[in-house]
Amino acid sequence: MNRLLTDILICPRCLPRESPLRCLTREISGEDILDGALHCPQCDSVFPIEEGIADLAPGAPHGPKETGKPMRYETTPLLVAYLWSHYSDLWRDAEAHTAYRDWVRLITASTGFSLDAGCAVGRFGFELTERSDFVVGLDLSRSFIRVARGLARERRLTFELPQEGLLATERQFTAPESWRCDRVEFIVGEAEALPFPTGLFSTVASLNLLDKVAKPLRHLEELNRIARKAGGQLLVSDPFSWSTEVSEVNQWLGGKREGAFAGRGMDNLISCLRGEKGGLLPPWTVEGQGSLWWRIRNHENHFELIRSLWVKAVR
Repeated sequence: MNRLLTDILICPRCLPRESPLRCLTREISGEDILDGALHCPQCDSVFPIEEGIADLAPGAPHGPKETGKPMRYETTPLLVAYLWSHYSDLWRDAEAHTAYRDWVRLITASTGFSLDAGCAVGRFGFELTERSDFVVGLDLSRSFIRVARGLARERRLTFELPQEGLLATERQFTAPESWRCDRVEFIVGEAEALPFPTGLFSTVASLNLLDKVAKPLRHLEELNRIARKAGGQLLVSDPFSWSTEVSEVNQWLGGKREGAFAGRGMDNLISCLRGEKGGLLPPWTVEGQGSLWWRIRNHENHFELIRSLWVKAVR
């Protein structure tokens, strides 16, 4: 974990109270804390830093994580599927999409910190380094975070890409020179309990995550809390694939006929950003909205094509 983060992290268990964490360092290399812990003096929680990875999920390290994210996000097949989805354009795969480059074009360059919530294996976080002073990528999957951190430090990655059944082919890619890999850090954390102080981030993004958390409104509230009250920008993109496997129907922000969030997810999301629903204040001004196609690859003959609807807002 980059030492810079020791100045900004707060305890996710103490929220909404903001309790700064104290870093206990056991092994360090340059600016990278390889082994240690983050201690909350208020609730006495201890969050480990192991192999350079800080685990700030509220359920860690004591007891189970309360989350709608299934354990499949720690499996090798899904890790490889996300690696293809994030980086296949770098080796000019014929089936690659341009979603991450298209998303980052919506972001205005700004000073300060940027957050990629639900960063997966890191592509959008790397892209943001060209438009921000420092980027934090956060995801609940430790395997995703490990790979993203490895790419940031080595600037290259090699892995086995499935073809069919047990057949696979080796793929390697290198980070573009324009990515400022020394200005990004990836940590394990929960999108509904972000371990950062109010108003810290000039840019916050949530891509294909809103329908993958147990409490979508809570996630929006957290993005709203940590974003700057003036001079902030927000990007949310989602297919609104609501599922009872992830969250209860009464938590959905759309896709239902009754309740405060009846109707379509994008309509309700925009109402939330404008301060009309959900209590997100101060309100945001919607700067644009649209859609783009995102693709994930399971093997050579099996792809999933997803339309992700985006909204960009500022305040």
